[in-house]
Amino acid sequence: MKAWLLDQPGLDHLHIGEIERPTPGAGELLIRVEAVALNPVDYKVGSNGNPNWSYPHILGVDLVGEVVEVGSSIANIITGSRVAVHTNLSKYGGFAEYTVVDARACAVVPQGVSDEAAASILCAGMTAYEAVMQKLNTRDKETILVHAGAGGVGGFAIQLAKRLGLKVFTTASPENFEWVESLGADVVIDYNVEDVTARIMEETDGRGADLILNTVGRDVATADLDRLAFSGHLAYIAGPPDMTNMKGFTLSPSIHEVALGAAHASEDEHAIRNLAYMAEELMNLLDAGELNDLVTEVLSFDQLKEGLEKLQTRKVRGKLIVRIRD
Repeated sequence: MKAWLLDQPGLDHLHIGEIERPTPGAGELLIRVEAVALNPVDYKVGSNGNPNWSYPHILGVDLVGEVVEVGSSIANIITGSRVAVHTNLSKYGGFAEYTVVDARACAVVPQGVSDEAAASILCAGMTAYEAVMQKLNTRDKETILVHAGAGGVGGFAIQLAKRLGLKVFTTASPENFEWVESLGADVVIDYNVEDVTARIMEETDGRGADLILNTVGRDVATADLDRLAFSGHLAYIAGPPDMTNMKGFTLSPSIHEVALGAAHASEDEHAIRNLAYMAEELMNLLDAGELNDLVTEVLSFDQLKEGLEKLQTRKVRGKLIVRIRD
């Protein structure tokens, strides 16, 4: 089968080649891949490698496709089903014509949802869903700061937060203001020139945001402690805040790590099945026309590496999708 093969860590070593089609084992499905979403984790692990890999390796954590072979001990998904799945990055991924996945993490795609839309909600949408719907305590809360609202995680988080009735602050560059406002952002902050902390305090009468979703990194997460309301919740995906200089029994924050890949690594049955649950919930919203899929560009199979390089610039709006088959 044709696949994008990584011969060693580093995207310079990523190329199209031929490799033997895999065979599903117990609890696994063989998928004929139709579309994949590109995510920052793909180029990050592709650049750094993983000790569990043998080479050549196949990247790609998000995929949508048709089940063509079912391993033993599976009763709920049949051959011919169209499924979406966020995969285990320690194993072969979706940048190929065929791949094998854990059936427990698979969600059946509703008929009214396209391959591209279904792929878009996996890593980015599920991260936002886990943060906003499962980790952050939104009960009796009024405000949320979502960093990098023009990105995939941020864009889905804005929409989910608005569905809960929260007032949404987000950071973005001026060229993306209209985009994030169309998703539901109430206040957009130009992080390039504005003091984000001062603006949040101004907007909240000095109280701070009840909830914060940090998608940027540890330094910004640490700064978020100064933007958080008393007893507020901070969720992060790219490094925890440094709390060594924060005096105890003052802010009383709740800090949450959001890491989809940890569900696979944990081998916890509930955590892996929760991946399928979150994908199903998001696809139901897509099917009902209540969620923007954020797809801004669809690339061909041959353009996949170009798409990853574009994503590395951190200037991509929404989601990039690759069609594996024409």
